[in-house]
Amino acid sequence: MPTLARADGETLAYTKLEPAANRPTLVWLSGFKSDMSGGKAIAVKDFAEGEGLGYLAFDYLGHGESSGDFADGTISRWREDCLAAVDELSQGPLLLIGSSMGGWMSLLTAKARKERIAGMVLIAPAPDFTSKLMWPELSETARQEISEKGVWMRPTPYGEPYPLTRRLFEDGAQWSVLDEPIDLSVPVTILQGKVDPDVPWTHALKVQDALASADVEFVLIKDGEHRLSRDQDIERLLMEIKRLVRKIG
Repeated sequence: MPTLARADGETLAYTKLEPAANRPTLVWLSGFKSDMSGGKAIAVKDFAEGEGLGYLAFDYLGHGESSGDFADGTISRWREDCLAAVDELSQGPLLLIGSSMGGWMSLLTAKARKERIAGMVLIAPAPDFTSKLMWPELSETARQEISEKGVWMRPTPYGEPYPLTRRLFEDGAQWSVLDEPIDLSVPVTILQGKVDPDVPWTHALKVQDALASADVEFVLIKDGEHRLSRDQDIERLLMEIKRLVRKIG
């Protein structure tokens, strides 16, 4: 697995395909505690290869095959990882595809690199999740432990408990994007499950409302959950990517 060296000695694992001439690159941005080996990411990579599109995916600090400790991760750091990856590993127009926290990363990346971004597909986008989704859902005990001890180990049905740090919440607050208009004019498609237990569909609707772009499609999948990784969900995702690629030329 190739890696990109970061200035502090950490490394980002990545995978990439070069685009055919005059074709955009699809950039996969994973969710919180997720990585580039998931089913949706692999499907997007296979689609890109079949269509002559570029593809770039990487794991954030403390995720997947990348180095670093997950507990050291912050929104600032993962945003920097995104910018380093697109700056150093890609050229030409980019179509960002962000899942959950990757939706937040997509918006932050697009705001910082407006000249590179041709469009976005956001899957159950979770911008501002640290303050607007995660913190309000924590128990009083968990919040107290984070505030006083600086970390709380969150149980998960998917494996070992993982750390939520005070630094993650404090840092996340400075990157909020939903409290004012998001000054982006590129076409955006939002895919959202209506029965998503992690990111309410009303949260994704706030993303649509905040985007300044007039070209924002909101697709609500009535029986869809958070991951949107069923065969029919992935088929819909690829259909929307194909439509957006045609639109941006």
